[in-house]
Amino acid sequence: MRYAFFAVLAFLFAAGPAAALELDGPIEQGALRVGTVAPSATVTVDGKEVRVDPASGRFVFGIDRDRTEPVRITVSDSEAVELPVAARTYDIERIDGLPPRKVTPNALDMERIRREGAQINAARGRDTALVDLFAGFRWPVTGRISGRYGNQRILNGEPRRPHLGVDIAAPTGTPVGASAAGEVSLAEADLFYTGGTVVIDHGHGVSSIYSHLSRVDVAAGQRVAAGEAIGAVGSTGRSTGPHLDWRINWFQLRLDPERIAGPMPQ
Repeated sequence: MRYAFFAVLAFLFAAGPAAALELDGPIEQGALRVGTVAPSATVTVDGKEVRVDPASGRFVFGIDRDRTEPVRITVSDSEAVELPVAARTYDIERIDGLPPRKVTPNALDMERIRREGAQINAARGRDTALVDLFAGFRWPVTGRISGRYGNQRILNGEPRRPHLGVDIAAPTGTPVGASAAGEVSLAEADLFYTGGTVVIDHGHGVSSIYSHLSRVDVAAGQRVAAGEAIGAVGSTGRSTGPHLDWRINWFQLRLDPERIAGPMPQ
């Protein structure tokens, strides 16, 4: 499924045709936007230069869940443009019945959590020239959506950080497919919070994560096609029932998979 059905937005700078910028949709919290410029152009987003594909002139950037300040984009030597960010509203999700240790880890657990967090952050931090993300994203599994991006979570009665993915309830053992082609950058069978976990690099800092898997069927470094089976739905890690926690990131920013892949197919 392609990025979107949104109308293309275009901005033209005073520097002339070389500085033309097209974006594929609205600037809103949780979005992943694809821009197009001249292949020879340089682009900075919020003062940081981003990768531009030399063949197509495409680049990407993500928008944080809580961002309120405008996104500032500069193309080559043209004047920067500031694009306002549309705010969203988020619901509250209450999850009870979790093992207390999964909500309030002990000191030994925290050492493990920090170690595993560093592994995941390294996988999300990759900036490769892969262009798989430009083909768009599909849903890795279908089922009941049991948790949505951005919603505030209360675990066993205790407020915790917002949920930054989409939870899809499905029977244990249901095959999970890659939401886009790419290279597996992490494949672990048993992480503290996320249990069986796979991270796929799609290029330009965009990655997807699949958590709570009952089975991991790929290995780090492996190339996968869109839709190819990478594991199976489970309830490993911090989970109260079989489901897939699916996330999409731009580097360390967590984005909304529903906004990127569109509605779940029926």
